[in-house]
Amino acid sequence: PAPDSAPVLPAPATPSVVVAPSAGAGDEVAPLAGVVEAIDVGVGSHVTAGDRIMVIEAMKMKTDVFAKHSGTVTRIAVKIHDGVDAGQPLLTLN
Repeated sequence: PAPDSAPVLPAPATPSVVVAPSAGAGDEVAPLAGVVEAIDVGVGSHVTAGDRIMVIEAMKMKTDVFAKHSGTVTRIAVKIHDGVDAGQPLLTLN
């Protein structure tokens, strides 16, 4: 007699993965997912490491975002009320 064959099962679904845009060398990134509540700097502003650059609101809690590097703001990648993901570039310092 022929051996019993195992039932063929469908392949498991591949989970979808959301990847935040990759950050460059001078980018300051969001520490958590949320909504941009305030932007404290503008293009051309000089920022010192430790300066508050933005406020992000997540679950009704406001989180200050501080610069990790010093430099001049050359680009702001978000606007007030934009949703952001953790690790998403917020602005660029040179």
